[in-house]
Amino acid sequence: MTAPALPCLSFESPVGRLTLVARGDALAAVLWPQDAARPRRVVLAALQESPAHPTLQRARAQLQAYFEGGRDGFDVPLDFAGTPFQQRVWRALLAIPHGQTRTYAQIAQAVGSAGAVRAVGAANGRNPISIIAPCHRVIGSNGTLTGFAGGLEAKAWLLRHEGALAP
Repeated sequence: MTAPALPCLSFESPVGRLTLVARGDALAAVLWPQDAARPRRVVLAALQESPAHPTLQRARAQLQAYFEGGRDGFDVPLDFAGTPFQQRVWRALLAIPHGQTRTYAQIAQAVGSAGAVRAVGAANGRNPISIIAPCHRVIGSNGTLTGFAGGLEAKAWLLRHEGALAP
């Protein structure tokens, strides 16, 4: 028996085409075009375009307002599917203020696992709800931009847009 298709909504953004995925009444993923080659966040074959889904409409409207500079936070209900450790890391991402960055070590400390910097990096890389759960705000300890699902160019754009990176 196959799982029912998850509702999704795709749209163009300043950082590329994004696909929003809902599970029930919550946002479950923000997918990038590159995710088709590495479907680790949700089963891409099980998506069904659902432009009228209220959660997806709300998430798209909030993201569009963010991209236009009129919003610096989100209040869409989120459905993080992952291990308890991953969920702690993803929730810590939500606490990083707009326009600021944190290092992987700072996130490890925030989740009570100061020695788990690599595990934090792995969890950050598996964040299913990027931009809204702002994994782009996590940088290397030396200030360098490190991996991002949307690519480093998109990460740099997002950080410049938020004022966390010089233009």
